[in-house]
Amino acid sequence: MRTTFIKALEKRAAKDPDVYLLTADLGFRLFDSFRERFADRFINVGVAEANMIGVAAGLALSGKTVFCYSMVPFLVMRTLDQIRVDVCYQELNVRLIGVGGGLTYGLEGMTHHAIEDLAVLRSLPNMTMVAPGDPWEAHSIIEASFGHQGPLFIRLGKNGDPHVHPFCPTFRIGKGIVLRRGRDAALVATGSMLDAAAKAADLLERQGLKVTLASMHTIKPLDEELVLEIASECRSLFTVEEHSLIGGLGSAVAEVLAEDGSACLFRRIALPDRYGGMIGGVDYLRGRHGLTPEGICKSVLEEVSRCRTMAGGR
Repeated sequence: MRTTFIKALEKRAAKDPDVYLLTADLGFRLFDSFRERFADRFINVGVAEANMIGVAAGLALSGKTVFCYSMVPFLVMRTLDQIRVDVCYQELNVRLIGVGGGLTYGLEGMTHHAIEDLAVLRSLPNMTMVAPGDPWEAHSIIEASFGHQGPLFIRLGKNGDPHVHPFCPTFRIGKGIVLRRGRDAALVATGSMLDAAAKAADLLERQGLKVTLASMHTIKPLDEELVLEIASECRSLFTVEEHSLIGGLGSAVAEVLAEDGSACLFRRIALPDRYGGMIGGVDYLRGRHGLTPEGICKSVLEEVSRCRTMAGGR
């Protein structure tokens, strides 16, 4: 997704002289072409993320559209006060590009795992949050971001993410995308979990369940209309995210369902509310936390079976 993002941004920068790219000492090979073509609009602030947000705010106040690039924990946790006061309070056109969402940087340990960012940023007024599910969506969000007013957080995973959509879908910030429909269960995934959810849907269909699969790329503002539509059509709804089960997509969907009084079975498939002591590759860590296609399938089957058993016992 990262390469897709920078190619799309470079293409736009060639047309728009107000596009600026800031980095906090990261992405050198990734940004080589951009830096060579637009040297006066590429700024490496060094290992000074809070300063980067301040510089971005100043540029935005001067009418520029600014993209800030760094790893999610450093982009969000180190700069929260600057994001809150300098960017969100003033509703500036600053785009925060966070790479390494979830457990992407698994080998670097807890300090590099991004499991709280959605919860933290979701609480900030004026903040919009998008987590593209595949390279098609990552490409689309760059173009969509130029029509968006106000702060925007874009959560990316890594390079090499597979294409889940067969072609570039119609993409709108705040509107989820349904990839398939079924009535037995729904998987509503965000970000890097879209591919795992799609494969889990295939496994579930082999077990006889008809599955709805949706990419909820925008966590805030949430597509509440689609959530309620899916809940009314399906017997069960599961959110899938590489984030703490507290405060992210699952919490946002739960709020909508609770306030609507939905009777649909709802469960969150996410990371537990704790800092893991495990270090390993992203695939290993996802496997340990049930975020593989097999793990997602197992969680859905267990919940569906349990609810059927409870209903039969009444």
